[in-house]
Amino acid sequence: MTPAPPATRVILTGFMGTGKTEVGRRLARTLGRPFMDTDALIESAAGRSVSAIFAAEGEAGFRARERQAVAEACRVAAAVIAVGGGALLDPENRRLLLAAGPVVCLRAAPREILERLGEARDRPLLNRDGTASTAERLARIESLLSARAAVYALASHAVDTDGRTPDQVADAIRAILQESGGSA
Repeated sequence: MTPAPPATRVILTGFMGTGKTEVGRRLARTLGRPFMDTDALIESAAGRSVSAIFAAEGEAGFRARERQAVAEACRVAAAVIAVGGGALLDPENRRLLLAAGPVVCLRAAPREILERLGEARDRPLLNRDGTASTAERLARIESLLSARAAVYALASHAVDTDGRTPDQVADAIRAILQESGGSA
């Protein structure tokens, strides 16, 4: 009998509102693995929210902190790691994450994302000054999705989340890992 391959990390990426954190928690629980959320690591290290970091340091400051959080998360063996929607834009993050284990991109339609995010004002890239209309927010989602399409396409797997519960998405990822030998 051939021994099972060692469990690798599983990285969840995708746009805001696709369920990375909630799905990641559930997936980690069912796999019996630690869960790492890079946004939570950033907030813990900074002692303030992502939106407060953006306000004080801008996107560049946030992205520098994000590189540190990605490196920290990738040091945890066999973890399920949820990364921010723009993490793969950074070449160093991309190198680390693609080498760390299978990368699963969670996808949702722009209108579904808008509905899930509701009127949340804590999304600095979506609502920079807190006054964006629904149409402006949808246009921004579509623009960011288009700009990130090439890096999201680097993921080894993609799972559509429209019309699915977090448990259903976690189950779909588990099935993909089992089929691909990702040691789920």
